[in-house]
Amino acid sequence: MNINIILSGVGGQGILTIAAVLDTAALSENLNIKQSEVHGMSQRGGAVQSHVRISDSEIYSDLIPEGKADMILSVEPMELLRYIPYLKKDGWLVTDSKSFENILDYPKRDALYKQIKTYKNHIIINATSEAKKIGNSKAANMILLGAASTLLPLSKESLTEAIKKLFARKSEKIVKLNLEAFEKGIERAQNYTEFVYCD
Repeated sequence: MNINIILSGVGGQGILTIAAVLDTAALSENLNIKQSEVHGMSQRGGAVQSHVRISDSEIYSDLIPEGKADMILSVEPMELLRYIPYLKKDGWLVTDSKSFENILDYPKRDALYKQIKTYKNHIIINATSEAKKIGNSKAANMILLGAASTLLPLSKESLTEAIKKLFARKSEKIVKLNLEAFEKGIERAQNYTEFVYCD
């Protein structure tokens, strides 16, 4: 078993938290992992991306070659499109529909969605909106992880235990919120048909 995942977004969206959950879950299943990460500007709003490689055999590089990513999971739709060259032919795109418009010539949202939809295997969900309904927009990353988890060879049990472990130092309330967000993501992915944007 080998799985290559590129995580992308901007600073403050919890990209590295997603990576930590994946790493912790994989280790609990006695799998090998390698991870690399690149931070853009140090303040919130700079690009952040991480390569996560999981395998039941030895992994020799922490970087995913172009055309070899099984999934690009992004908390921002334009950042997802930056890494399309890494996606393998039958790979998956999973992204939040909510844009983070930090440049003057940010593309029209409809144009972004149209481009993403040219790839057969895609899930676009209103993760930020769903997270707000739960009680914290910052949980959008866990909603997206939940959606992505339906496509990954990691057990739900190991992922939920990883979430509990990583958020335990914060509070029981935060643990519960993030678990609820994760479950919501699973539900949204299982019932996904087609994304239609609405504010």
